[in-house]
Amino acid sequence: MRIAFFDSGIGGLTVLAEAQRQQPAHEYLYYADSEHAPYGAKPAAEVRDRVLQAADFLAGQQLDALVIACNTATSVCIKELRSRFSFPVIGMEPAVKPALQRASKKRVMVMATSLTLQESKLSQLLQRLDGSEQTDKLAMDMLVTFAEQQTFDSPEVTRYLQHQLSHYRLADYSAVVLGCTHFIYFRNALQTMVGDSVSLIDGNQGTVKQLFALLQQTNDEHSQHSKLRREGAAPLRVFRSGIEQPLAPYLELLRRCM
Repeated sequence: MRIAFFDSGIGGLTVLAEAQRQQPAHEYLYYADSEHAPYGAKPAAEVRDRVLQAADFLAGQQLDALVIACNTATSVCIKELRSRFSFPVIGMEPAVKPALQRASKKRVMVMATSLTLQESKLSQLLQRLDGSEQTDKLAMDMLVTFAEQQTFDSPEVTRYLQHQLSHYRLADYSAVVLGCTHFIYFRNALQTMVGDSVSLIDGNQGTVKQLFALLQQTNDEHSQHSKLRREGAAPLRVFRSGIEQPLAPYLELLRRCM
């Protein structure tokens, strides 16, 4: 099957890596809108237009499914995308539920981009799940910029994390939700900062599980051959804002995600 992953940049590669781990026999496309990243501080209307343009491009590649591997894009226009296409469209959602389930009486920090934190989708999620008001929201927009610059380990990253977390008593928290796929590149640095007693939780595994469950439902009537990579097809193709790219740099980033 041909499955596309979309993100504002390289963050969604962390979701693609999870899909390849679970089911490597499919044909995967990846679209990074890096020419217009980051999305987190942009107006919602501009993000919507960029996402719809990219999704239309990907739909022309004869997709079986599209994963919006970007929390910001999901929060802005996932309903419109689902009504626009006949194939399954799967979005990202901050993993608030599993974080709260393990929280006990401690607090949960939801890290995301400014736009994700402002959109009603997250507010509605928190209203539904966080009756005890145990969550705090923290914008971490610069982590997207650092990731796009491939600055994963540097004094600048450390200083930024220290500054952003300096207003919180980390002993009060049981979990941090990584509500942006770019943030996963900084998991080790964040874990060092918050300590081993705080769990870092992301939505990648749940998103990929949902993807393959939906594909199973929609393709049960097809032969097993239809579920595997088309003969002669490349296992992965990558597009940067609509232009196909050499694979080598992206394969290196995928290895970082494994």
